[in-house]
Amino acid sequence: MKLNGDHVLKAPRNVVWDMLMNPDQLVKITPGISELNKRDETNYEAVSEVKIGPVKGKFKGDLELKDLVKPESFTLVVTQQSKIGNVKADVVIHLDEVGNGDTQITFDGNAQMSGLLARTGARVVSGVANSLTKQFFEAFDKEIELMNT
Repeated sequence: MKLNGDHVLKAPRNVVWDMLMNPDQLVKITPGISELNKRDETNYEAVSEVKIGPVKGKFKGDLELKDLVKPESFTLVVTQQSKIGNVKADVVIHLDEVGNGDTQITFDGNAQMSGLLARTGARVVSGVANSLTKQFFEAFDKEIELMNT
């Protein structure tokens, strides 16, 4: 499944970068994530719960940050396992400065699924991924607003 899109955040690139590198911030703004435990500078254990169509699953696995070019880009590698299936995703994330001190996040990658997740259907899973992405950016926007008040 293809994962791509972009969003403009009303914060400077270095602030957005720092927020993306902060596990406590990510738990607050990422839908479904209940734990993000830092193993070292670029590796985390992640626990999340996601509802996909009629199926709900608790996922546990790894999250790795690779190819870090502060504050411009990095690759996010996610490997999650659950009773309803497994997910492996590689997503390249770019942060670009745009007018008025804002930052555009662009992401492009792929996710491979197995088990019941894969059998659920690309359309259902893609719809859930789009919804979670929208929720993530809405929460990110709100967190930035709180920082600026």
